[in-house]
Amino acid sequence: MPGSEPAPAPAAAEQAAGAPGERRTDTLEPGSIPTPADLKPVNPDDKRVINGLTDINQLAPFKYPWAWEYFLNANKNHWTPLDINMNQDVHDYHHKLTVEERHVYENVLSYLTTSDILAMRNIGLAVMEKMSAPELQIYQARQVYEESLHTWTYQHCIESIGLDQGEIYNRYRVVPEINHKIRIANRRLDSVLRPDIDLRDPDELQNFVMAYLFFAAVFEGTWFYNGFSPIFALQRRGLMKGTAEQLQYIMRDEVLHASFGLRVVKQIIKEEHITLDPKAVREMWDEAEAAEAGYARFLLPDPILGYSAEQHIEQFRFIANRRARKLDLEEPFPGAENALPWLDEQANLRKEKNFFETRVTEYQTGGALSWD
Repeated sequence: MPGSEPAPAPAAAEQAAGAPGERRTDTLEPGSIPTPADLKPVNPDDKRVINGLTDINQLAPFKYPWAWEYFLNANKNHWTPLDINMNQDVHDYHHKLTVEERHVYENVLSYLTTSDILAMRNIGLAVMEKMSAPELQIYQARQVYEESLHTWTYQHCIESIGLDQGEIYNRYRVVPEINHKIRIANRRLDSVLRPDIDLRDPDELQNFVMAYLFFAAVFEGTWFYNGFSPIFALQRRGLMKGTAEQLQYIMRDEVLHASFGLRVVKQIIKEEHITLDPKAVREMWDEAEAAEAGYARFLLPDPILGYSAEQHIEQFRFIANRRARKLDLEEPFPGAENALPWLDEQANLRKEKNFFETRVTEYQTGGALSWD
């Protein structure tokens, strides 16, 4: 098959594995009592990201200790939207934002809330159950929780401001530029969501890897990461600071999500001896850029103070190059510049609040959030 090298010949145990997703831990007849000779401990070297046959219920010894570190770091980023005072945001929205800035604010929330539900379903219903090492699944279970928390956060912001929830939530169905991005994601992730996908089939495996690559590098790694920046631009002018702080906490989660996803993709490519099709990767980036450009020009037909559609698009290209480098791939947009150098600060800035500020307890960030 173009783009994929044949995998090594499976071991005898793998040849007898049975249906897709089945993991054999022994070959005893049902009801048989095992003898010591029938049993053996898990060897971490036998673990694989997918298509593994080791006991999925036994966490250690680890083969992927980095996955456990992601889980530990994620648990340092614990918060709820109720921790943050939104009173000033209510005043800002109704008395300080221009019509153009309200347009930006509302549509950013509309896009993000739909996207996080899609992300939750993709990880929870598709990707996690295909992992065959428990340390990977445990972090992804945390990720599902975090996507749910993010969805609650957007709903809390919408409700706090007093926006029409039905109208805001339905925008992705009626605004072409938002709908287009969601349609692309649904189409590219469709194969992953199939319950009958057989990852021992080279074509199915290639589709899975390309879908996971899109999810980690584009959907979470660039569309999400870049998607918060219009609100941060308002925050930099002292506006909508409660919403922006909520998005800072979400952004820190998403940094880990995308970084983890890219590392898993890279590990699958190594273990399964996959060669990505450069044409398919190029098409993925071009489609993502075109959709993001259309979305940016819908959000910002004219610049708001300190932010423009062209800056948004250029920042997308810059971040896309960064994600590609993580996979040792060619940069899709050579020469793209860091149009928003303050954006990374939103993920890495340590926020300490006292009772009289927006948050009543100190927030502890996760570690290892740097991309480069």
